[in-house]
Amino acid sequence: MLPSIESIKQQRLKIGITQKELANQVGVSTSMINQIESGRSAPSYETAKKIFEVLEKQEREAAGAKGNAGDLCTQKIFKLKSTNTLGEAMTKMNKEKISQIPIFSENNIVGIISDSGIISHMNEGLSKKTKIGDIMEPAPPVVDIETPASTLAPLIKYSKCILVRKDSKIFGIITASDTLKMME
Repeated sequence: MLPSIESIKQQRLKIGITQKELANQVGVSTSMINQIESGRSAPSYETAKKIFEVLEKQEREAAGAKGNAGDLCTQKIFKLKSTNTLGEAMTKMNKEKISQIPIFSENNIVGIISDSGIISHMNEGLSKKTKIGDIMEPAPPVVDIETPASTLAPLIKYSKCILVRKDSKIFGIITASDTLKMME
């Protein structure tokens, strides 16, 4: 089973290749990649399979070159406060296509809200007005930017994500999928 076609653009941007580079490696036109990413065209199964094979190979190569947490992390972090509502969290998660959001009190990490955490509380009669501070999970681990990438996989086993600190500020976030790609 292939990943979602909608994830192609996100994966391509994450590894830093252009539509033209992807098209050349897949053997299709740049216009075709553009149409697929914009949803104007659906690729054949074989083309989709080739796109994902190329993206996976590029991601493995990029992850192999990354030596520490700072290299592996995504610097764009979406944050919420414990006073935000479940509705706000779900809207942000859906809009940004993410499965977890760190919860901060000023500059301090106090917890995390995740799709699996929300699901585990579903039978408790949650409403969109529920404060996420009432259902958030414990704060994820925070590592220094220079932490070797090889040490991150064991940490992610027990947490939804890892936050990366540079000096005294949160610099980035590493998710489970980031560490899995690194290990391939």
